[in-house]
Amino acid sequence: MLSGDHVKLRAIEREDIPRFLRWLNDPEVTRYLTMYMPLSRDEEERWFEEQLQDRSRKILAIEIEAGEHIGNISLEDIDWKNRYATLGIVIGEKRYWGKGYGTAAVRTLLRFAFEEMNLNRVQLTVIDYNERARRCYRRCGFVEEGTARQAHHTGGRFHDLVWMSILREEWEKQ
Repeated sequence: MLSGDHVKLRAIEREDIPRFLRWLNDPEVTRYLTMYMPLSRDEEERWFEEQLQDRSRKILAIEIEAGEHIGNISLEDIDWKNRYATLGIVIGEKRYWGKGYGTAAVRTLLRFAFEEMNLNRVQLTVIDYNERARRCYRRCGFVEEGTARQAHHTGGRFHDLVWMSILREEWEKQ
């Protein structure tokens, strides 16, 4: 378990699957994610089993101090040779949106990525209209690198994806 300010990051468990399904089948939640297809329990259970074998990805549950599981955070596409990974996060429990738990989880995961995994770079993409997430990432030290124009389609419109990253040296200066 990884401890941070007001959050703990732990391994995901099979018992978490019903929460994953509720979150990932909620259009308000998925509006901010690049995934968009409804998920069945069978699909989610197959995905969970695949995660146990995949060394290029680590998905962790975000728990608040009271022990409630409110979301997930991940390092994916881990490139051990070039020492970088792609960060993903979802706060699925909407009543905790905008309360700083995402920022705390990102900071906790960055500490682990740079200090324990010896990564040099953590990157991510964010949909252009997700201002709350972009502010969170900036607070955590991420820098906008570029834009993939009209790379995401939702709600009948195309939106840009913004590429952001943080390097170990930038993280160490914080």
